[in-house]
Amino acid sequence: MIRSFVTVLSGTLTSRLLGFGRDALMAALLGAGPVADAFLAAFQLVNVARRLLTEGALNAALVPAWLRIYQQAGSTQAAAFAGRVLGTVSACLLAATIALALLMPIAMMVLAPGFAGDETLTLAVNDARLMLPYLAFAGPSTVLLALSSARGRFALAAFAPLLFNVALIAVTIVLLTQHADPSRAALLLAATISIAGLLQLAMLAQRGGRSNVASPVRVSLDAEMRGFFAKALPGMVASAAPQLLVIGGAIIASTTPSAVSWLYFANRLIELPLGLVGVATGTVLVPELTRALQAGNKEALSRVQSRGVELTMGLALPATLGLMILNEPIVRLLFEHGAFGSQDAAATARVLTWLAAALPAQVLTKALQPAFFAREDTQTPLRATLIGCGTAIALAFLLGQIFAVSGIAAGLALGAWANAAVLLRRGSTRFGFDLQPASRRRLPRIALAAAIMAAVLWIAAAHAGEADGGHHLGAALLLTALIGGAAILYATLLAALGVVSLRETMLAIRQRPARDLPAGDLHL
Repeated sequence: MIRSFVTVLSGTLTSRLLGFGRDALMAALLGAGPVADAFLAAFQLVNVARRLLTEGALNAALVPAWLRIYQQAGSTQAAAFAGRVLGTVSACLLAATIALALLMPIAMMVLAPGFAGDETLTLAVNDARLMLPYLAFAGPSTVLLALSSARGRFALAAFAPLLFNVALIAVTIVLLTQHADPSRAALLLAATISIAGLLQLAMLAQRGGRSNVASPVRVSLDAEMRGFFAKALPGMVASAAPQLLVIGGAIIASTTPSAVSWLYFANRLIELPLGLVGVATGTVLVPELTRALQAGNKEALSRVQSRGVELTMGLALPATLGLMILNEPIVRLLFEHGAFGSQDAAATARVLTWLAAALPAQVLTKALQPAFFAREDTQTPLRATLIGCGTAIALAFLLGQIFAVSGIAAGLALGAWANAAVLLRRGSTRFGFDLQPASRRRLPRIALAAAIMAAVLWIAAAHAGEADGGHHLGAALLLTALIGGAAILYATLLAALGVVSLRETMLAIRQRPARDLPAGDLHL
């Protein structure tokens, strides 16, 4: 499991780092005014659908169902089931893309009511329509990636999304060098998103063409497919809880100039640790938990659940504290360029502090959801997500009236904790989250290591003072040294407290995961 987790983390980390580069370039190109607000409102609509499909969410329903059919009826029936899912998902998303394109003015009015009667609404509608074809391409791509992880091949699922960011970075660099008009640049970036989706699908289809893992491909709404989608759709919505929270915040923030942009860029920093955890848990934990459940192996089930919570919280706690302490230096270094000014950076940093407070709850949710998904229970995570989103929107609206965009971010954080609390309570009453004794001993030590690291980082950052030099190379070197030093200190503390052992970790990384499938069937 550790080897698979590291594989997915590596691919996701690379994708997220490219995403930072992409967003820094976009901030320099579009700034934080009406053009940026319109583009980012449209991008968030497509991005939520992309995350809903691609980043482990569809695995929650497809992987357990495919593994059950494979083990009970064999590879031929599993391939036929996958072919029906592939064909039906593709057809449904194509129809949804066309319908949404026609209804986009209404959809954008709902998502950004503050744009009503303003030119920003027209800009957002035009941008969103150019982005929409991506959804039609993302559907079949996601099914192929989910089947890959179900068969124990995690590298493809981890590294395939890189193409999306590479394409956007290349086009943004060209537009910056040509000093393109921001409105025209936004339209070209929107079109690039769709082209990136087409390229990704072409790559996956070429690889999948050598396999009969999804064959024959056809559209079907028979009883089996209806049952699958009845389970899949709630799970997909539940997996997109963090993105739905941001959409809710953007709806409320759309009445304040530039607030949509501030929320977006602050959330992008949250998505690095959250994306690492979300993709890894969705891609790795669901298949592992499903195999343990179907084999009736309680020891393996407890081990996977325990390691999942340890790994996710071990990543989340230091990331949360680090983002809170270094919020302004990070935002200024990454985004304060070109049209994105110092006031925008300061506002984004304040929002980041509150959004970071939600990170432990969000990663805990990502660690808890697979326990339900592996049991093919997607209704409970859906109910928890709806409760969390309802809480977030109500509190964001209330606190936003008092504390402006910072209040909106605080409301979103409280909603994330409500989601996690509901999952904990429901899971404990239904089947219990059986953490192994070793995990119960290690988790407090992880928290202690993160707290000590944060205290040292806070002192070091305070002494650094004005030495960063704003946008110069010195700022980047200083920030890199602070983050790198904190990471080394945290790792050292984990080892000193007996949480991790370098030797055991390296052995776990080298160990290939056991697979239930014949070796000849493992190539997608």
